[in-house]
Amino acid sequence: MNRNKMYPTYFAFGALLLYSVLFVLPSILGIGYSFTDWSAFTNEVNFIGMENFRIIFSGEENYLLFLGNTIKFTFVTTIAKTVIGLGLALLLTKKVLAINFHRTVMYIPGILSPLIAGMVFRSILHPRDGLLNSFLRVFGIEGPRWLSDPNIAFWSVMGVDTWRGIGFIMVILIAGLMAIDTTYYEAADIDGASGWQKFWTITVPLLMPTLMVTTVLNILHGLRVFDIVFALTNGGPGFTTEVLYTSIFREFGIGRYGVGTALSSIMFVVMSGVGFFIIRVMTRNEEVD
Repeated sequence: MNRNKMYPTYFAFGALLLYSVLFVLPSILGIGYSFTDWSAFTNEVNFIGMENFRIIFSGEENYLLFLGNTIKFTFVTTIAKTVIGLGLALLLTKKVLAINFHRTVMYIPGILSPLIAGMVFRSILHPRDGLLNSFLRVFGIEGPRWLSDPNIAFWSVMGVDTWRGIGFIMVILIAGLMAIDTTYYEAADIDGASGWQKFWTITVPLLMPTLMVTTVLNILHGLRVFDIVFALTNGGPGFTTEVLYTSIFREFGIGRYGVGTALSSIMFVVMSGVGFFIIRVMTRNEEVD
């Protein structure tokens, strides 16, 4: 045993075994089953090669639409959470009355379960009895069908997810802003820099590592989103809000296990690729000891 190490290496074997049994082995089996016709309608499991993947990418069904919805959800919510969260973080690092109270109120939605948030907003956005449309009627405005109109349903889902997530992103960005040395701003004030110039030349560059962390979290959340979509629309109306994980859930629900595992395998590859790329970008400037 290396005396410089606090604990011997074999102490990690238990955790490694548990991780392998609960994650690595099921992942390998899932990839293997994605090349079969495994289903609930027969006890036989036959190897069919790339047929499941051909079905997914051929456009015969709506899987490419679900992939596009997932990418759109990830892109929109990542930008919205970052921009709004940064704005709130900048505001709540100033001298504001009851600042801790405001920070707490903004953060609370982030600790809510997505299913609970979805159920609450499903009631709020109800076209007839919902709180939002009832409020709009006070001003003579007839609100839209937020969750059943194909043109705005997906935007409503993304709006709810953004509302729930900005508090968490805000807290991380506040920590990043508070870590910036104030002497940079004092020197900029002496040079006569405007608030906008200080933001772009000091705040953004020094906050970039924190922004990278929040971007990673937002992207990974967007790619594997399920709960909020399931609770609000269950993929409807039609398939306008269907994403890949709700589609996977639906495939397993109807017994098409082979196609479901193929979709899961695709998401595994996509998530691994995105994670590898982001880690390379985040660590490319780090010095190797």
